[in-house]
This record gives sequence, C-alpha cells and structure tokens, in this order.
Amino acid sequence: MKLKIKRFDKTLPLPVHKTSGSVAVDLYSRLDVEIKAKEIAYIPMNVAIKIPDAYFIMQVPRSSTHKLGVIAVNSVGIIDRDYCGNDDEYLFPAYNFTDKTISIKKGTRLSQLVLIKCENFEFDEVDKMDEVSRGGFGSTGIK
Repeated sequence: MKLKIKRFDKTLPLPVHKTSGSVAVDLYSRLDVEIKAKEIAYIPMNVAIKIPDAYFIMQVPRSSTHKLGVIAVNSVGIIDRDYCGNDDEYLFPAYNFTDKTISIKKGTRLSQLVLIKCENFEFDEVDKMDEVSRGGFGSTGIK
C-alpha cells in the first residue's frame, strides 16, 4: 500500500520501515527546539499524510524517546483520516520532565507511526447490559 505524503522540509528523509519486521515508521523533528524544564513544546514532525478509508494512524513515542528527557503529553496520538490538508503537519507534544532545558535537534527521531485498519461504528443504546460486571480497574489482580 502506498500513502500520499508531504514533507515540509525535503532535506529530512522520508519515513521508512527500518527493518523487514518493523510495523512502524519513525518521524523526524523538523526544527531545532528548546524545551524548558517542566514545559510542553509541540514539535513539528515534517509530514502530512493522506490516510486511506478504513484506516487511521497511531502516533506513539519511540521506545528511546524518554532518554532525551521528554515524553509525549498524550502518550498515544490518534490521527484521523480527515487530518490531511496541505498545512496539517503532524506534531509531537513533548513534555520535558527534567529540571533543565532540553535541546531537540533537527532530524531527531521522536515518534513512530502505525497504520491501523478500523471501522466506523454507531451505538445501540440500552438501559441494561446483559453481561456480569467485572469490577473495574485492577479487578483481575496483578499476578
């Protein structure tokens, strides 16, 4: 499957699967960004992508992103099919969890994208569910 992609800075590479077993592609910071301690920055990730019908993109931090002193504010980003305009550049919402200013250099890989098949759905509202209640968070224990 091929997706239409716009790079805002063509000096940065296209996202690619780095190995034959990779399910995600990495995105690169388009700019040098400084993030003060305990602050949030929205880092432009250099792409806008046309997502096909029946799919969405999930944007998540790379497993090593925390080593830079940042985490994604929202942990997981869901990118809808209609977020694909000419100016709809993907952003990485980075929170600096350290006590010092952090520099993210242009070209740093911060997040990764996964293309996921999905279906739209509707609800059929009922007054009562037929199943037995499980008990909420942690109801199955920790071991």
